[in-house]
Amino acid sequence: MSLRLGDTVPNFKAVTTEGEIDFYEFLGDGWGVLFSHPADYTPVCTTELGRTAQLKEEFAKRNVKVMAVSVDPIDKHFGWRNDINETQHCTVDFPIIADEDKKVAELYDMIHPNASATATVRSLFVIGPDKKLKLSITYPASTGRNFYEVLRVIDSLQLTADYSVATPADWKAGDDVIVVPAVSTEDAIRKFPKGVKVVKPYLRYTPQPDLD
Repeated sequence: MSLRLGDTVPNFKAVTTEGEIDFYEFLGDGWGVLFSHPADYTPVCTTELGRTAQLKEEFAKRNVKVMAVSVDPIDKHFGWRNDINETQHCTVDFPIIADEDKKVAELYDMIHPNASATATVRSLFVIGPDKKLKLSITYPASTGRNFYEVLRVIDSLQLTADYSVATPADWKAGDDVIVVPAVSTEDAIRKFPKGVKVVKPYLRYTPQPDLD
């Protein structure tokens, strides 16, 4: 069965480029990103893993740990990692799972037979501190992911987790946010001292609450 938003994600143990890892222990009490790659030594994946490494500090300041998965063996991972570091001018120091038996790929429904019976599609999962699935995105193997979008969504998810707000279309960090319908306008005015702009009874904006 495929994972749905709000589901508790399955735990697993796996051999990775950083040693054997228990996924739940790796995540600890923070956020996580698990993302799959169709195969080692593929051009789009090479750029994606490089971009993730380049954004290490951005993930860290959001308390997010990243882990990649490919169905190729660990020795290929090490060689590929060297190529990524060389061509993308980075240092990949997050784990890449060697999922030869496709255990992780099957747990997270990463193989879509109509796309490929053997390779994972380009899936990405954002997991909250409660180990529940907060976001899933699936791209075809030919399209590289936009990691600034991944960071943007994590910013939105973390705001929603900490405050009673949602984020509008094309929102980016620093923009006004939306008061969720469950909070009355009267309560919102008390809750958000920066002010509440009422456009419609159901559409109310307030400045991003975690900024000075």
